[in-house]
Amino acid sequence: MNLGISVNSKELMNILLNAAVVRPVFIWGPPGIGKSSLVEKFASDLGLPCVSLLGSQLAPEDIIGVPQIINGVSQFCPPKMIARNEPYCLFLDELNACSQEVQKAFYSLIHERRIGEYHLPEGSIVIGAGNRAQDSAIVKPMSSALINRMFHVQLKVSSREWFDWAYATGIHPYVIEYLQARPDHLWTQPPKTEEPFSTPRSWHMLSDAILEFNGEISNQLIEVLARGSLTPDHALQFKAFHKNLNGKYQLNRILSGEAKFPHEAENRDLLYFLTLSFRAQIIKELPEKKDSLKEGQKAFSLRAKELVKELSAISLEMAQMLVADHGDGGSLPEWFMVEIIRDLPKLVAKDK
Repeated sequence: MNLGISVNSKELMNILLNAAVVRPVFIWGPPGIGKSSLVEKFASDLGLPCVSLLGSQLAPEDIIGVPQIINGVSQFCPPKMIARNEPYCLFLDELNACSQEVQKAFYSLIHERRIGEYHLPEGSIVIGAGNRAQDSAIVKPMSSALINRMFHVQLKVSSREWFDWAYATGIHPYVIEYLQARPDHLWTQPPKTEEPFSTPRSWHMLSDAILEFNGEISNQLIEVLARGSLTPDHALQFKAFHKNLNGKYQLNRILSGEAKFPHEAENRDLLYFLTLSFRAQIIKELPEKKDSLKEGQKAFSLRAKELVKELSAISLEMAQMLVADHGDGGSLPEWFMVEIIRDLPKLVAKDK
């Protein structure tokens, strides 16, 4: 499923507040971006209890119930957790991980809000959620009949909204400070191989683990925790970031001229982190068109070109990595690249 357009969490809440009260809504999105917590918050905001069913663990009888003989005829008795007297929010998580038989059991529940003779109380809301096939998750094709019974929306990650949530929730300062420097590391596409990968959920896990140590934590242990929860490359950079906490090699100090890039061999991991953080800062600060430059951006671009020259003198490999297209959807502005290549042709000589 690819809807061609995605919404952030605030937009999703607005859609749920208006559309979900009249029609079932299905939320698509990769693992770990907060679909379940948003539905729970939505239900709480409406003052409704949230009843969650995990589609990957259901059998058809878990939905339609079991038959009983009443007055000489059979009657299906729906499960207690569904058959309630007061309105509630029914959350069908991992709905597209169900078998085809379970999907069919949901047809009347989703479309007519009933199971056999039982009808959901007036004011109840039905919301589904699931991962996409490209997320390397356990998903099954959703039948056209089920797709056509729901309104569909695709959720995306917003770093700005995540920071608002992180401050309010008490996420560890290490995690917040790192992601402020590398907001592009908040989420990454799930890998095809069996390894941890970065999501808002995995950063939350890392924060919880660090908080449990109640104080100083060694750089070696930080690496263990980071490698156990994040994309491997992100874990190495987080380790380098932690290594330099309160140190002299801060990117803002390098940009202001108060410090220089590290050149010692033992600080190569730190140089790698600073290089990629510098690259992310350039992409963030400079516009795509040179004629859109403002005064502050002009000063930044001049300083950035000076630093690229300094970096190339320390490590040509790192400087080439800075200007290379990483295929991650973000690249240095073309006009900035033209000026860099004009002054430092050796940065592209390797590729010729």
